[in-house]
Amino acid sequence: MSFDARSLERLQELGRSLPKPLPKPERNEDTKGASGKRHRVETETDPQALFGELMKASEDGTVPPHLMDRLRQAEGDQERKRQAAQREQLQALQSQANRPAGGLQPRGKPQELRPNQQRRRPANSEEQDLYVAFQQLLLEGDEED
Repeated sequence: MSFDARSLERLQELGRSLPKPLPKPERNEDTKGASGKRHRVETETDPQALFGELMKASEDGTVPPHLMDRLRQAEGDQERKRQAAQREQLQALQSQANRPAGGLQPRGKPQELRPNQQRRRPANSEEQDLYVAFQQLLLEGDEED
């Protein structure tokens, strides 16, 4: 963007005469703004403590409707948090139940028979015969199902 000499001179003059930002106002201890001290009735999130504060603040036991709404909201929030915690516990228990013992993850098809690579070899022929007989009994049991 280009300016002629007169426009540039005028912009520079305006730049010098622009107002400076106003100084920040000093905080007055008597005013209760958004960052000032607030009563516990306004800040409390625990429904039981909020109810206690409402009763302390009320001389005759009556509570304005907007504060009753706040109490109901606090109770609802607490119930939702409790339900969420229960769901998390249930999910944790379900994941533990689905995990195989020993922390090992199965591979392949669930019903697939796999030889154990860490099993020691039979020491003698009698042990070998017993091992083969046991495997045959297992296979026969599977065929009957």
